[in-house]
Amino acid sequence: MITTRALTKVFDGRVAVSDLTLEIAEGEIFGLLGPNGAGKTTTVRMLACLIRPTSGEIIVNGFRAGLEDTSIRRSIGLLTEVPGLYDTLSAWQNLEVYGELYGVDDVPAQIEKYLRWLGLWERRRDRAGSFSKGMRQKLAIARALLHEPRVLFLDEPTSGLDPQTAKSLRDLIAELKGQGRTVLLCTHNLDEAERLCDRVALVRTRLVAVDTPEALRRRLFERRTVIQLRAVDERLIQTARAFPFVRNLEHTDHRLVVTVPDPEAQNPLLIRGLTAAGAEIQFVTEWEHSLEDVYLKLIG
Repeated sequence: MITTRALTKVFDGRVAVSDLTLEIAEGEIFGLLGPNGAGKTTTVRMLACLIRPTSGEIIVNGFRAGLEDTSIRRSIGLLTEVPGLYDTLSAWQNLEVYGELYGVDDVPAQIEKYLRWLGLWERRRDRAGSFSKGMRQKLAIARALLHEPRVLFLDEPTSGLDPQTAKSLRDLIAELKGQGRTVLLCTHNLDEAERLCDRVALVRTRLVAVDTPEALRRRLFERRTVIQLRAVDERLIQTARAFPFVRNLEHTDHRLVVTVPDPEAQNPLLIRGLTAAGAEIQFVTEWEHSLEDVYLKLIG
């Protein structure tokens, strides 16, 4: 659905994006993560044919950038970090303008469909300038969806929103995936990316890593098991260390954190050994590394 090969953009001698190669599948929510200045927004602008790359290749929806730019623009929906609405026009009028520009067959029906879906129908006659930031984001998403694009580019869609509004927008993005749409999501919100994205790419001008959040965690961190106990004493510590497969052990007054190569097979042996030694085990769980841990390890 989206392909880039050796995509590069240079501004006045400064490299913004370097040699970026990606394959994003149909129906995938794909996260583009990185610090400020990493080239995320520049990448989206190139994919949307708003700026030309210095070199490299872009294919979106089967159309090749540089040769079929108008076809790409017609087939995508774009939500920029700043919505850029016409503040003096009503919500309905804002969408009407874009519906006509995109040549939507039944503009009123499409406007009603998305204003109702996004909970803005009762405010359709109100000026966009009177809307809260969350409402403006929703209206901008309606604008991006009005012509039923199969590919959506969303740049920081929940930035600066209150938790309730941000959650409602995350739910909408997840629903778009359920409709089979492809979504490229640029965000600094790593928890949001972990919840929504099938795969993520970490970039800092160049591509640093790309995979599912779970695969990146497994690649970077050993799996650790947390054993919560009523109390930890030296006898239990030595019992755990006596197992030859225990690679590492950390402890506090009430828990052991162990690293073993095959937790599914070896944890039951460890638990039985600790129980036989008198341990009062309250619960056992796996230490969860977050996408933030992955990001900080790879990006710094």
